[in-house]
Amino acid sequence: MLFPKIEKGVNPYSENVQGKANEPITVAGLLDRAKQILGPLYEGGVPDWTLDAIYDRLENNAPRIAIIGGSPDHPAHIMDYLTSSRAAIRIWQNGGVPFYFSTPVMCDGTAQSNQGMSYSLQSRNAVAQMIVNQLEAHSYHGAFVIQGCDKQPLGVVSGLAHLDRLRQSRGDAPFFATFAPAHVLQGGTIPEDVVIQLNKVYDKAIVMGHKDIANDLKDTMSYILQCSSNTSFQGVFERALERNIITKEEHKYFEMRLAVATCDTQGGICAFNGTGNSSRHVVAGLGLVHPAVELLTQPPNQQQINETIDALATIINKPEFGVAEIVHANIKNAIRIHSASGGSTNLMMHMVSAMIYAGYRFTLWDVEKIHKEHPIPDLFDYSLTEGRDIFALAMQCCSGNSRGMETLFYELLNNSVPMDEDALTVTGTSWRSRIQYSDALPSGNIKENPVILNRPRRSFSGVDVLRGNFFESAVVKISGMPTPQLNQFDDKLAFVLYFENEDQANESLLDSKLIEKIKGKRHFEEKELIQTLKYNAPERFEELKNTSYDELFDVMAKEGILKIAVIIAGQGPVAFGMPEMFTPMQHINANRILKRVCTIISDGRYSGVTYGAAIGHMTPESIQGGGIGYLKTGDVLHLQLRNKRIDLINSNSLVNQNSLIYVEDLKQEENRQLLYQNRLSNIKQRQKLVAAVNRMVGHTDASCGVVPIQVFEEAELVYKDHYSHQLLP
Repeated sequence: MLFPKIEKGVNPYSENVQGKANEPITVAGLLDRAKQILGPLYEGGVPDWTLDAIYDRLENNAPRIAIIGGSPDHPAHIMDYLTSSRAAIRIWQNGGVPFYFSTPVMCDGTAQSNQGMSYSLQSRNAVAQMIVNQLEAHSYHGAFVIQGCDKQPLGVVSGLAHLDRLRQSRGDAPFFATFAPAHVLQGGTIPEDVVIQLNKVYDKAIVMGHKDIANDLKDTMSYILQCSSNTSFQGVFERALERNIITKEEHKYFEMRLAVATCDTQGGICAFNGTGNSSRHVVAGLGLVHPAVELLTQPPNQQQINETIDALATIINKPEFGVAEIVHANIKNAIRIHSASGGSTNLMMHMVSAMIYAGYRFTLWDVEKIHKEHPIPDLFDYSLTEGRDIFALAMQCCSGNSRGMETLFYELLNNSVPMDEDALTVTGTSWRSRIQYSDALPSGNIKENPVILNRPRRSFSGVDVLRGNFFESAVVKISGMPTPQLNQFDDKLAFVLYFENEDQANESLLDSKLIEKIKGKRHFEEKELIQTLKYNAPERFEELKNTSYDELFDVMAKEGILKIAVIIAGQGPVAFGMPEMFTPMQHINANRILKRVCTIISDGRYSGVTYGAAIGHMTPESIQGGGIGYLKTGDVLHLQLRNKRIDLINSNSLVNQNSLIYVEDLKQEENRQLLYQNRLSNIKQRQKLVAAVNRMVGHTDASCGVVPIQVFEEAELVYKDHYSHQLLP
């Protein structure tokens, strides 16, 4: 299908000869390489991309379409060369002018638990900035985006939405784009000989009396191999090494064997439902992904690429199909798909960011409002241990028995969730038109091990927004907590165990004697321990209230009556780039004792693969005077996850009046002020570990997407509902 010429705005290639002198050789080189790469798979006929022909298309304002790839040092982009080659050929066949550039793409797994994680969130905004630079400098009209993992997808969405809003405000043609997510990477399996060796480690741990480590090892072995499961193994191995169950050499040997068995050589986006696949679902929910390329198990073939690019002919020159307009029209759909599919906590910021970059006043509170408009059921039966990972979902789609997010959209409608069916998408049609074609649409087509369900697992899903008396906002991934675990932590009193940074927390959480040390140092006062017993397990109070401190502590820890709020502060965007708290949470999840007892509360972020009682994105952050920086070990918090609150308890009232009275302003206490000033000094010193040019000063907080202040201030459109633009007075 031939593309129409661009109708609005100035054509700089007509007015300026330098572009026509410089760029034809880049286009010809791209197409020549594409033909060479594709070899016998090339379907383009006799090449006709002469320099004269390219010049003519530039002169006559044929659509200039940038193929935006990612860096091949990220597993999701190993096969970009095939996809970009096929896309370039089809764009030329349709009368367009293809160009190619790529952006750096950070792998969060590779950056995990090292200094690189301080650059992860910042890379999202950097990607947005870089692509606007290139698209504006070379005057491209549209983009075919090879969507990767981590912060790249929503960074590109944000940049393109921002550019579209800018272009339309200048009277230029709307900027159009379509996204092709990288295929899903199949998870690895533990080699049979390594399974035998690990079972011997299990047996040895049992014989040596370390049943907890033995059972944690068995639990970890049940997962498919992913970079995230390797972190779980690492935590178990380090504890096993500490207790002389394995040697250092055995530890490194197991680490090597598991690591090299993890990733398929064709790369792709890891099969867990982390930020990469959550972004796949959200960008699809935003209407920016053609269903032909949404969920694949290998790079898209030429037919799938053709179908995706051909659809652009129906959206070029139409303002309603500009990226900003599509994002705005579909934001409710994206939020509800994100929630129903148990999406990454990270996306709570990224969806806000995309809307702000698109020109809208939009915050975390708007996301919460959309969540509350109608209950969103949990329709995603995802599992890394039972054959229902995202690779399995992709296989179900490739078999023709599921349609991915179209199926989830359809099942949400069937569960009475009000989806915006008339919102437009990059197919050139609305969702209503897309789901009229019912083949393979119902989730019931999958008879064995379906990932998408028609009957909810639970009536609620997603990520909840929390409030409290020492902070303004925080989030918790409620979908990452099975109902029994939610019951374990909801409406419970928890003692604070305070850490100034992640490094300190990781060191302690890997200490196999952590619980014993907390008890030995009497971090938690005896009278308060008794009162937490009375509140958390009233049925055990009379039996245990007169036991010794040590015995009471042991029983409460063993039975999960004791709750510990592990506070990790100084991790916010300004202080340290807002790294993910994946590793400390993984250390907790890989330890069955800590898993029953501990929650993490942080001004840092969480990985999409994180599960359990993980509370993050707390605002204000510690370095900006947030209450999290004033807490101290031994404080008592009231966790009310179902009521969406966490509050600091007045300990004196708890002990002396046997009542829960919340602290009104913890910052007024002089000893806390001195404590905070000392911590603030440490945070500012640690901040210097992050390159000055990459620090996120001059940005909004997590509730406003962590975007540059100037982007936030120029977002003047009020978000109300579908197509209800209104400028602020």
